[in-house]
Amino acid sequence: MGQFDRTLEYIDQVQHAATAAAVCEKLLGVTSEFGLTALMAGTVPKPRTPTGQQKQHVLLCDWPVEWLERYVTRNYVDHDPVVSHMKQLQAPFQWREAAQGLRIDKGSGEVMGDAGAFKLRDGLAFPLITLDGEIVMVSLGGEAVELSAAEFGLVSLVSTYAVGRAMQLHTMAATTIDHIELTPRERECLQWAAVGKSEWEISQILGISEHTSEKHLLNAKSKLGAVNRVQAVAEAIRRGYIS
Repeated sequence: MGQFDRTLEYIDQVQHAATAAAVCEKLLGVTSEFGLTALMAGTVPKPRTPTGQQKQHVLLCDWPVEWLERYVTRNYVDHDPVVSHMKQLQAPFQWREAAQGLRIDKGSGEVMGDAGAFKLRDGLAFPLITLDGEIVMVSLGGEAVELSAAEFGLVSLVSTYAVGRAMQLHTMAATTIDHIELTPRERECLQWAAVGKSEWEISQILGISEHTSEKHLLNAKSKLGAVNRVQAVAEAIRRGYIS
């Protein structure tokens, strides 16, 4: 089975999950193949937020319970190099990149050391920006993470789609949409977005303004019930608008 077919199959599995918990289970079923066995998604609390309130920022969690308790109790969010890296980089990355890219102080070293003790030695993380502009930090971890470049792309896309889908179900915002009519321009914009083109690049390719290309993508995301651009592309692939 080719990489595209595998991605489509995984997205389909996630789509058929009826609850946020089921989505997480399906996603971890996929990512576990690559050593990613635990999931956390949530908004980042402001510095010095009381520990009792930090759990309110957790949206999805399949972390070891003891690790979550320690993370919150010791206020690790303020020292976690993975969280710091996510704030700077608007793209998926592996935890090891955060450790290499930042100067590790005593606090961040303690976070990573403790994570390893809970069999979370490496992982994949990315920020998910919703249509409302809210930033959700997503992190998948495990003891022995092995990802080729192609597999990294597959897991990043499926994870982004799955977390977006879980958030929809979690907040009861998802609506049942049997048939969606995308305009030819919306399809074209999504197809170019799928290969990584920016709104400006799409506007140059199609001979339209950047504002118009952005509008077409926003309309497509809204019709597809997607929380961000990546999820819209994944949903368009699943529905056969992009092949």
